[in-house]
Amino acid sequence: MIYKIFKDIKLSRLGMGNMRLPVKNIEGNPIDYKKAEEIIDYAMNSGINYYDTAYVYHNGTSESFLGYALSKYPRDSYYIADKFYILADSDYKKVFENQLEKLKTDHIDFYLIHCLTDSTINDLINSGCIKYFAEQKKLGKIKYFGFSTHASLEVTKKFLEQYDWDFVQIQLNYYDWIFGHAKEEYELLYSKNIPIMVMESVRGGRLSSLTNECNNRLLDKKPNKSISSWAFMWLQSLPGVQIALSGMTTIEQIIDNVSTFEQDNSLTKEEEKFLFDVIKEFKKQVVVACTECKYCVEGCPKKINIPEVLKIYNSVKVDGKGNAKKLNELKSAKPWDCITCNRCLNHCPQNIDTPKYMKELSIIYNEITK
Repeated sequence: MIYKIFKDIKLSRLGMGNMRLPVKNIEGNPIDYKKAEEIIDYAMNSGINYYDTAYVYHNGTSESFLGYALSKYPRDSYYIADKFYILADSDYKKVFENQLEKLKTDHIDFYLIHCLTDSTINDLINSGCIKYFAEQKKLGKIKYFGFSTHASLEVTKKFLEQYDWDFVQIQLNYYDWIFGHAKEEYELLYSKNIPIMVMESVRGGRLSSLTNECNNRLLDKKPNKSISSWAFMWLQSLPGVQIALSGMTTIEQIIDNVSTFEQDNSLTKEEEKFLFDVIKEFKKQVVVACTECKYCVEGCPKKINIPEVLKIYNSVKVDGKGNAKKLNELKSAKPWDCITCNRCLNHCPQNIDTPKYMKELSIIYNEITK
């Protein structure tokens, strides 16, 4: 395992996320303690010393599991990261004491304000939670204090001014570097010498398998490396990254990830360019290039808001099938209302086969809601 110095301690470059632990069944999402403990044991024996959890993970049971699984090891052999999420419970004092109890510890090494967004920043600033957690840090109950963000760049900048943060956690991967604002976030934090903890290293698993063509290009380039490993090797190349988190669900996943972090596998500039070319090709292959001209909408007998439906289709293909549930938010007709009249085909300047995507999205929706 490779390590990187943080302040005065040494942290493994790979961190264990505890949001996607193995479960016994989907209903209720109960953690399979036996399988999950095997993963934690493998992580500890492999040199991983950073364990990330949160108040809301696994319906509030992730912390209790982690406290149980780590209790057999010396407390100074690992570091725990936990979080306060204001939308789950605004009583930060009660939450914090409950977390200490569930984790079976008298202190939390890395504590975060969880999931800063444009809509929660004012509540977080006005709630008094920053002052309270800063006091817990002075008391030694928190060692390092930071926050995670899904906010706009401007809101993140504003929140950075509220405290002298020890670290910040952001969503960072090579897809969001090209197609999102991850690059700007990274450069902002790096310019301020703030260590970066990375979440969504493989974008919820989406970067573990691209299209067949893109997968083959990566495998041809590095036959002994998995598709997932490219995301971690790219992160190793960024000097501002302290830890790359991975929510590992199976022993096979953690074995693969640990092998990537056994030594420095940072990508060269040539390899990075190659990876960027691959992900651009991936986006072309999975995303429908709708320009939202809406010529198709006027002629649709069912009045389906086709551009909005295709946006959801794209999010499904890039971010996972769960995004098909966004169809429930549409005020217009749904894709399954399509009668395949093909009028939209005659109006589309991009020659998009809309009926095909309507049918595919309907099937995906039925799969995840039945």
